[in-house]
Order: sequence, then C-alpha cells, then structure tokens
Amino acid sequence: MTNTIVVTGGAGFIGSNFVLHWLARESAPLLNLDCLTYAGHLASLASVADHPRYQFVRGDINDRELVRRILQEHRPAAIVHFAAESHVDRSITGPEEFIRTNIHGTFTLLGEAKAYYDSLAAEDQKSFRFLHVSTDEVYGSLGPDDPPFNENTPYAPNSPYSASKAASDHLVRAWFHTYKLPTLTTNCSNNYGPFQLPEKLIPLMVRNALRGEALPVYGDGQNVRDWLYVEDHCDAIRCVLRNGVPGETYNIGGRSERRNLDVVKTICGVIDELCPESQYKPHAGLIRFVTDRPGHDWRYAIDCSRIGRELGWTPQVSFEVGIRKTVEWYLQRQDWVASVTGSSYRSWIETQYANRGGSD
Repeated sequence: MTNTIVVTGGAGFIGSNFVLHWLARESAPLLNLDCLTYAGHLASLASVADHPRYQFVRGDINDRELVRRILQEHRPAAIVHFAAESHVDRSITGPEEFIRTNIHGTFTLLGEAKAYYDSLAAEDQKSFRFLHVSTDEVYGSLGPDDPPFNENTPYAPNSPYSASKAASDHLVRAWFHTYKLPTLTTNCSNNYGPFQLPEKLIPLMVRNALRGEALPVYGDGQNVRDWLYVEDHCDAIRCVLRNGVPGETYNIGGRSERRNLDVVKTICGVIDELCPESQYKPHAGLIRFVTDRPGHDWRYAIDCSRIGRELGWTPQVSFEVGIRKTVEWYLQRQDWVASVTGSSYRSWIETQYANRGGSD
C-alpha cells in the first residue's frame, strides 16, 4: 500500500477546495476521480494541474472496472468520497440522478473498496480508511427552539437529495458492521466559500447583486442554516481522516446559525462597502421574495462538540470573516464565474425562478 489518497468528486465545490487544501498541507499524493458533470470544473484546480503529487482521472464512480483499476494500480491508503449530486432544488425536479450517483455510486465504490481492502496485508488494513462525506440534511428539520443535530439524532430526510444521502450513509455503516471495512462518516452543515457554483444561495446572491439582478429569497427568508466556511470543513476532514475511529460519525458545523434573509442582507452590505461606486447600491434593494420550494426544511443546526472533544477540531473562521473573504474572492474571480455560468446554467436559473413570482 502507498500513502496516496483517492478523492472522488474532487472537481466539485467542496472536493476542489479539499484537493487544494491537501496538496498545500500534506506530503502524500492525491488522485482525483471526477466525471465532470455540470458541477465539476477543472478550472477550479488549474493552479495544481501540473502539481507533481496530483493526478486527475475523468470517470464515474459507477464505473466498477475503472474504480477497480485505480485501486489496484495506485494502492491508496485512503478513499475520501465527496462525489454526489447535492442541490436540493435539482433533486426535486430530477431525482433519478441523485439515486444513481448518491446511492448506487456509493454502493459501487464500497464494493470495490472492500475487495481492495481484503487484498491488503494485515498491517496495511490497520491504517486504510474510507471516509464518506455527507450532510446534516439527513437529520431532517428543526424547530426554532430544538437542540442542534448530534451524531445520535434519528434520520428524517425530507427531500430526494437528503433521502439519497441518508441511504448512502446507511450503506457505509453497513459495510463497516458487516464487512469490517474501516469507514468514517462526516455530516456537515451548509458550506460556503471559493469555487461554489452560483446556483447555491451565497454565490447566487453575489453574482446577481454585482449584475443588478433580482436577489430571489424563498418564502419569507426566515429559514435558518448553520454556515461552515469550506476551508474549515476541509481541515475537519483531514482531522477525521487522521484521528477518527473507524465506524464512527462526526458532525462538522460552523457554529454560525443565520436566517437566509440575514445572510443575503449581510452579503449586500459587504458588496456595498467593497463596490462603493456600484449603480445598484444599496444592493439590499434588489431582494425579492419568491414562492418557497416544496418541503423546505425550516432550520438546520449542528452540534459539533464531539469532534472538538475527541479529535480537537473547532471551526476557526467566523461567519463575518468568511463571508467577506468569499465576496472578495468572487469579485476577484469573475473569470471563473463566467466559465461556469454558460447557457445550461442560465437555462436552469430561468427555469427554477421564472414561475415563482417576486415581491419586495
């Protein structure tokens, strides 16, 4: 076995940040397996394309032969599994891809990981890890006064996306208990930061505000999310990979609960400050309330005390600092934004919001 790690979905938002984070902080080589769907962009990894410890393979985690060949040839010490369909709105209009990638893809990957693990020498088996990256959405929705989700919160997914991720979590758990594959699962809160596709709340608001376009906020904007800066998330994953106990789950949160409307207003305030000459200032005037999405979960909140207590990780970036860094990044990387917002992106946005109406 080598010290290489295999990352699936490393050209997506969190995956690409993890690849950059890993190569900057670790000495082990990294192989990135990504099929480059609409959410995967090699432009996010342009800075490491020629890195001596980085290799990219275009392929699908459902391609059993390809996964088998990668594991046999590279003999990795770990698999870090990001690859997933992850946008709730897209899961509502087209759930089939979520079933295919999140459930069947994880099943395929687990099967090949088990076969590879069984082929390892006993000493190598002790150090091999399969880390599955999941979401807090598997726990369902919280009321205003409910305690945050913890690792023992019962699963209650409410969207096709969260249901598919819940299923994949259960598969990972089963492969540990039945086949003794040394798995780790992380369930994170809402991520934000560089390289996030502008279909998610924060980058969509930044992009639209800079263009003077409407800022669509679902319902009355009172839904609450716990916001986690992606760099903190990547650091937590490295921590779990290094010190986590096989078979265990670790919740990763930012300790930054915010109402969606407050998030949007904060973004507008930062843009007002950074773009004082903008003709659209104050940008909060662009906010429009639109028809809520079906089954919209009211509140997510993560209790991340376990990972702090047992592994020593805590979030380092406050929401105020993280959101400013994020807005600054998008202002400086308009080239990247343009490269990922082509005709298919515009068609999706128009379809998603065209019939939802809008009000001040």
